[in-house]
Formats: sequence, structure tokens, C-alpha cells
Amino acid sequence: MTIITWILISLIGVVLLVPAGMILYLMISDERQEEHAVLRNFPILGKMRYILEKIGPEMRQYLFSNDLEGKPFSRNEYQQTVISGKYKSRMLGFGSERDFEREGYYIRNTLFPIQRDELRVDQSEKITSMIYKIDKDNLFRRKEHREQEEVDPFLLKEEDSPIIGKDTCRYPFKVRSLIGQSAMSYGSLGEKAITALSTGLALAKGTWMNTGEGGLSKHHLKGGVDIICQIGPGLFGVRTKDGEFSWEEFKKKSDLEQVKAFELKLAQGAKTRGGHVDGSKVTPEIANIRNVEPYQSIDSPNRFKEFGTNEEMLDFIDQLREVGGKPVGIKLVVGNTDDVERLASYMASSGKHPDFITVDGGEGGTGASYHELASSTGIPIKSALPFVHDTLVRYGVRDKVKLFASGKLLTPDKIALALGLGADFVNIARGLMFSIGCIQAQVCHTNNCPVGVATTDEKLQKALIVEEKSFRVCNYMLSLREGLYNLSAAAGVDCPTKLSREHIVYRDKDGQLHPIKPETELPMHS
Repeated sequence: MTIITWILISLIGVVLLVPAGMILYLMISDERQEEHAVLRNFPILGKMRYILEKIGPEMRQYLFSNDLEGKPFSRNEYQQTVISGKYKSRMLGFGSERDFEREGYYIRNTLFPIQRDELRVDQSEKITSMIYKIDKDNLFRRKEHREQEEVDPFLLKEEDSPIIGKDTCRYPFKVRSLIGQSAMSYGSLGEKAITALSTGLALAKGTWMNTGEGGLSKHHLKGGVDIICQIGPGLFGVRTKDGEFSWEEFKKKSDLEQVKAFELKLAQGAKTRGGHVDGSKVTPEIANIRNVEPYQSIDSPNRFKEFGTNEEMLDFIDQLREVGGKPVGIKLVVGNTDDVERLASYMASSGKHPDFITVDGGEGGTGASYHELASSTGIPIKSALPFVHDTLVRYGVRDKVKLFASGKLLTPDKIALALGLGADFVNIARGLMFSIGCIQAQVCHTNNCPVGVATTDEKLQKALIVEEKSFRVCNYMLSLREGLYNLSAAAGVDCPTKLSREHIVYRDKDGQLHPIKPETELPMHS
């Protein structure tokens, strides 16, 4: 035989024997293992079950689920957000995919809508952004480029801008937009994600960034955006090493000009207990900010130990306002409605109140929670929000408290509905995560986010380009505002601050229309 023949025989032997050897090894391993019954009876073949189970979510997301089926967000909702951030567009062709046979809320458009030049909107400060343009888009090739554009900010006029803490604080917070970022902690998200959000929101002007309960970091401050500093039961960022509240640290935060308000987090929609951060996410920098040990999992207490009653909580809020001079609010999840009644009652009788209440629906998201809490506790936002609003009205204290709403409100129509149901402002978290690259991998709790958003792993964060994503955040925010003004005009009001229950109708499963009772018709509490 020639050398070439021997080489060919050797190669064929390797090609056949090596796979056969690997299969034999796996077969013996599967038969001997005691963990998986299916593998003991069906070695090798049984592995296909686990492979398909592993890739099932991706297969459903991209191939099998229709545009409206996906959870927590459908393909349509996800794409709307991504497209508005990348191309600053909300256009569609042919018609909506909404199931109009099902019950749901609708905006009541008027016969004579407001003209664009009649809208009360401030477009004086143009914003320079980068917007993608598609050059070619077919099955085998996609080519696009970015262009710099001067775009309208869609800010509220100064005289229409709501003021938080107007009569209670030395430094009230005037807000030029009704939409901002919901609480997302540094630690739950990585520093690149936080920086991209801070930079993009600052570029959009007039909005805010909530730090989440993880505390204020330099990454939150990088963009120059207004900050709402959240304080959770773990007191991260305002605590001593022993876990006690530190007035010194609180004063340091309140002295920062960028910090416009504080929020005491009693609960959030996906976890009506304290937060959890896996130890792999707790880098030395995050541990230093939170004043905890690095690389150890963090579980916040279920509630604040500083107060346990409405009286104690409102006294604590008064102290925070006095020391910091900034507005102070609370974040809650409606569950036991009697609790909300008692809070409103005490506010009415005592004259004490928070400057704002953030109502988070049970459908809200999280970096990490337990199935039983995320799926079974907390009333959804469309029921919780009007209940809180109505309760405050009944006790005569609604005018003293601003309401923020959060819970999957990531498109202009959902924002308009929330404003009509009683909100003054709307917080968004996951929509902004989509803008910086989130693909709904749903591994936020593992530190293995494949796009570098919900991870502190430096290698994974290389995927996230801060400069590029910051423009997407800006475009998404501007697109939301423009869409909200479009809906306001259709409803016959010249400013989104004027949206109310008279602009909403509910269609039941039988096709009957139910106007939402205006708050002015609610009975006052005796």
C-alpha cells in the first residue's frame, strides 16, 4: 500500500472509531447514572429530550409562538420597543394584530381631534441623536447605517410640568416629561447597562432614573440624568456595616444636585419581599456601594425595621424630608386593600403624607424572585392603580400625593391608559432593557445574561456598546413621548397631563362598552 492509502485508511478509522467510542462511552455512562430515569432506559436517545427542553424557550420565541403569544412580552411588544429605539419609528402596515374580539381598554377618540400646532408641547431644545437607516433588507443580506439627526424632544411646557413636593420640600422636583425609568439596581444590571441608560436618558432630557434598591453608584451619575434614589429594606447605600440606617450617608446622597427625590421601597410587583442578588454578581465595587461582603448572595429583609406602622413610616418620611430637603415617596404593591384604606385614612387625619406613591402591578419584573411571589401576589396595575387613586380621592388627599405607575407599561397606548386611570407619571424598566439589548433570555438571576445587560461579568458585558445603546435609549424615550402626544390629540386634549377617565372606555367580552366612572363622581369619605 502507498502512504496515501494508509493515510486515507487512518482518517476513515478516526472518523468512524472516535464517534463510535464516544457513543459507547456515553451509553455506558447513561446506563450507570442514577439521576435520570429516562437515560437509564434510553441511553443517548434520551439526551435529545434534554436538548429539546433546553432550547424550547428559544424555539417557541422565534419559530412557534405567534406575534401575540409570548410571555412576559409578546414578539410584537418586544419588536415595537426595539424598532422605536433603533429607528425611532412606530409605523406598521396593513393593520393591527390586536384581537379586537377580546375584552380590553380603548382610548376614546373624539370627532374633532387636536391639531399638531395646537398641542401644548415644548420643542425648543432640539436633541441630536443617531438613528438607523436600512439600506438593504432581504432573506440573505441586511445592511444599514446610522445617521445623525436633530429630533424633537416632546417636552411638557414649563407651566404644564408637574412638581413633586411643591409644598413640603426645600427642593421640589419639577418634571418635564411623564415617562421615566423604573427602579433597576446596579448589581441586577451591570455597569455598562446602567451607564448606557443614564447617558441615553440624560440625552432625552426631562426624565428621571430610579436607582433601584441597590444604591446610588457613579454609573448612575455618569450621564447627568435626574435621579430618584430608592431605599429598600436592606438600606443599601445609606447603611452602616452593621445594617443600621446612616443619616450621614443619606445626607451625602441628598446633597447631590442630581438626586431629585427618594423612594422607600415597601415592595415591588414581582417580589413582595426584599430583593435577592446572587453572590456571583456582588463584585467588590457593588459590595462597597451596598456596604456588604463581596461575592456573597444578598437577601434584603421583607420590610423596614425602622418602621412597622403607618404612623412610624410617615414620621420617618418627615425626618428624611427635613434632613435631605428633597421629596420622599413610597413604592408599594396593592394586595390587602384594607392596608391602602388605613394608610389613606391616617394621611387624612394626621395631615402627613408621602410626596408620591409608586404603584407597581403584580406583573412587574425583577432581576431575581421566587415563582410563588412573582406569579401569585400583587394585583395587576390596571386594577391596583385606579383603586389607589380612588381611595386617595375618597379620603381627600389625592391632591397632596403624586402617583407613579409601573407594570409592563412599555408602549404609548399603555402609558396613556395608565394616565387615564389615575397616574401622574409612568415608570418603565423592561422596555428600557430591550433598548440596551435585552432579548428576554430570562436568566437575569444567574449572572449569565448573553447580551451583557443583567450581568456583572466583564466578558459578557463586552457585548454592550454604551455609546450605541445610549442613543437607542434616547430614541425610545422620545418615541414614547411623541406617541403619547398623538394619543392625547386623538382624545381631544392638548397635553397628556389632561388625560383622564373620560378618555377611556372598557369593552367587555360581549361587546358592551363601559365608560370608567370619573373620579369626580366618587363619594367622599365621611
